[in-house]
Amino acid sequence: MSAACFALLAGCGSTVDGHPVAGEQTVVSRHVGAALPALLVEPGQFPARYAAVVLPAEAAAQAAGDLTGIGRGGRVQPERCVPPQQEFGADKTAIAVGTDDAARATITVELTRTAQPLAVLRSQLKQCGSVQVSRGAAMTTVTTELDPAPPIDADDTVAFRRTVQPDVGGAGLKQAMRTLAGQVGDVRITVTYMSFSGAEPDMTAMDQLFTTAVQRVQKG
Repeated sequence: MSAACFALLAGCGSTVDGHPVAGEQTVVSRHVGAALPALLVEPGQFPARYAAVVLPAEAAAQAAGDLTGIGRGGRVQPERCVPPQQEFGADKTAIAVGTDDAARATITVELTRTAQPLAVLRSQLKQCGSVQVSRGAAMTTVTTELDPAPPIDADDTVAFRRTVQPDVGGAGLKQAMRTLAGQVGDVRITVTYMSFSGAEPDMTAMDQLFTTAVQRVQKG
């Protein structure tokens, strides 16, 4: 929401507790039985400065589009960079969002039910470093860069940073995101820090929430 000040990067002191992942998840081999709303990080588990809520389905659909930088109804070039179709409902997507008004930033924890291994997302991110998105006459450039994967006990993990820059717009319209993502069976976990102020991401809060989210899914 937001990646990666890990020990793998010089000058960064934040780490995610757990064990390094040995390889890529290339097939989804198990179903996590618990429903996504039961696995989702609770609002009270966010750091105190983040006022957190669980989003209803319609708001979750809007938020998920914002996290891709593309949103609903956007036309994408190159076409291979269109995000996979995402379903919304009681056991398809669950999202909690914490807002830090002072920093003009949010942290979003998202759980999605998927039949795709995380390797599919990683491959798409590698091919889609720069994407043009159009809605009518409005154009936006979405830039994505992979970061070192967070070491945690999951089937696979990936981390990346992303900027969403309108081709025409004033100050404060640029979005900057850092994301930590992991997968346990058929549940994908993403934690994204989104800022409109250009401030550095709150990696301590991200690491805490990512660890909590992965552990909750593991226990499910």
